[in-house]
Amino acid sequence: MNIPFYDLGAAQRTAFADIQVALQRVATSGWYILGPELENFEREFANYCGSAHCVGVSNGLDALHLILRAYGIGNGDEVIVPSNTYIATWLAVTQAGATPVPVEPDEATHCIDPARTEAAVTSRTKAIIAVHLYGHTVDMAPIRNLVERYSIRLIEDAAQAHGARYRNQPAGTLGDAAAFSFFPTKNLGALGDAGGITTNDPALAEELRLLRNYGSRRKYYNDKQGYNARLDEIQAAVLSAKLPHLDRWNEERQTFADIYLEHLAGIDSLILPKIAPDVKHVWHQFVVRSAHRDDLQRALADAGIGTMIHYPVPPHRSRAYSGADWPALPLADKLASEILSLPIGNDQTPETIRVVADAIKGYFGRRGR
Repeated sequence: MNIPFYDLGAAQRTAFADIQVALQRVATSGWYILGPELENFEREFANYCGSAHCVGVSNGLDALHLILRAYGIGNGDEVIVPSNTYIATWLAVTQAGATPVPVEPDEATHCIDPARTEAAVTSRTKAIIAVHLYGHTVDMAPIRNLVERYSIRLIEDAAQAHGARYRNQPAGTLGDAAAFSFFPTKNLGALGDAGGITTNDPALAEELRLLRNYGSRRKYYNDKQGYNARLDEIQAAVLSAKLPHLDRWNEERQTFADIYLEHLAGIDSLILPKIAPDVKHVWHQFVVRSAHRDDLQRALADAGIGTMIHYPVPPHRSRAYSGADWPALPLADKLASEILSLPIGNDQTPETIRVVADAIKGYFGRRGR
């Protein structure tokens, strides 16, 4: 049996009729930028997250970058970021002109470690970006306590956390503002690049709407040097069509995760994901760890099973950030050498998940666990 890591076409199957209707509606409307589809999605996604405002933007990186710009964070400022994250988190900081200050993860959840975060705060710290990694939220209570004591901003990178909850509060409402990506592979994905920002701050939302549209409220009249970072009508309509399916899709992912957790328990050489008791995980990725990661990945590929590594190169090891004198970040390096993401998307079935689990058990059985 051939099991791809993720089949994007197949993943759309349960929403395909709704997507077709949305595409036809936009195509015949004659309105493709900053129109009613965007307004509708912004309202629906804000309601879904429980936030007062949603601002649709072009992608997740732009969402983070615009939040920093809207807060006036730039040259001379520092922003605390996880050492273990997709590079877009760091890129947003440097694109704003600020300096990323990496903090190591909690080894159990792979998210930024609140216990290590306070030591990174300086007089130049203006914000902390808390990345909800793989669909598991950061332990936000101690982070919130920290930002309140130091009067700094708390920004969620919720690109992988659509529908996740912390102490029964939705991701997207756990900080001052939250950046979402709707890249096609996300739990809620568009048919191209797309992003959004949620916040309860009306002044911030207004500033973000200004910045995403060339710094203009009225065509040809520009109040600021803004950006072309708008979410177009087609992607907004597609996201609105898919949003009613999101909770069910997340439930499917939970079912798949439960199968993995049951079938892979007890393998000494395999570390399974840990879920904090206060967190509702949405399983954007199912990430295991093993010192035999590369050999395991090859064995699964030989069996026709696709996997991925999220992420093989920590930002501080990338050529993009090679000029800086970063501190030692051994946990980020260790995770990058051991992590492996297994298939868990909505193109899977319980049967295919069991096939993957059996292949992994067989591999470690041959190795003597």
